[in-house]
Amino acid sequence: MRWEPDPDADPAGYTYTFGGVPAVAEIAPGTLLSTWTMDCFGGRVRAPTDLASQVCDPRMLNPQSGPFHVTGAKPGDTLAVHLVSITPREAWGVSSTVPFFGSLTATPTTAMLHSALTERTWIYEIDTREQVVRYLAADTPFTATLPLDPMHGTVGVAPALGEVRSSLAPGDWGGNMDTPEMRAGVTCYLGVNVEGAMVSLGDGHARQGEGETCGVAVECAMDTQLILDVLPGRATPWPRLESDDFWMTTGSARPLEDAFRIAHQQMVTWVAELTGQSIIDAYQFVSQTALTPIANVVDTNYTVVCKVAKAHLPRVVAMDGVHARLRTLAAVHTRQSGSR
Repeated sequence: MRWEPDPDADPAGYTYTFGGVPAVAEIAPGTLLSTWTMDCFGGRVRAPTDLASQVCDPRMLNPQSGPFHVTGAKPGDTLAVHLVSITPREAWGVSSTVPFFGSLTATPTTAMLHSALTERTWIYEIDTREQVVRYLAADTPFTATLPLDPMHGTVGVAPALGEVRSSLAPGDWGGNMDTPEMRAGVTCYLGVNVEGAMVSLGDGHARQGEGETCGVAVECAMDTQLILDVLPGRATPWPRLESDDFWMTTGSARPLEDAFRIAHQQMVTWVAELTGQSIIDAYQFVSQTALTPIANVVDTNYTVVCKVAKAHLPRVVAMDGVHARLRTLAAVHTRQSGSR
């Protein structure tokens, strides 16, 4: 199935929240969904002379593709979102500094007396053939070639309790987690809070450093393929991810140490469930095996990821093996589309 946003529509009509928006389409589990997402600025920042604070409405950032109603998903289930492919749609991406936004400046919640940092826009060349992005400094002739590493900053479902949350915010519904781990080949697990889950995605990044330090990655429109599945009766309190090599848990909160605590508490309980260990034994095991990349320290909540390598638990299968099944299904879809 293919669904595309209308690039010529009134930006006010795009989706900027998780929750509170009717579905754009219904998707059956196992269906390959092909869609594309706008960049976080909705295509309004396209040149070094475009400053986000001047050309963007702050209420209309991070437009989402969706929400999609997933057939059969109901509260108490887990939605599996398998990212089959994520490809930059254009040959360029954009980054910027935004006044009073980022990890190394005053913000509305970290109030200081100093003025805003210089607002600047950088345009990156994206070369999908060479699989690189090319950086050009704004004030000097310095350049650098960096690996292309496409990911989605936002993947999420409608929150619980009928809440409507900004697509700039991360939480237990997913949302703007901004983790580079959300790349092709990964399965994201989200707890379902409403009928149909109402899943959306957006905020494509051609690459992003861990922490998203200045608050803006190499933002770009994305062509994305994904497969959705439902795990009935299985609750997932906070978003989890699974790659071929790692199990991952997330936590989103402020202060940063609470995001760390959520991610590690979730991993301890998951490892205990997967291995049959007691909580205190799983706590010890995770303490000696975990990696902890920081996803972002710039959003309304910060996000931390806890990772445990599958090599440490070679005979363990998580989530009824749905990741491996969706990887196989993705390969079938890819072969079929290639043979046409």
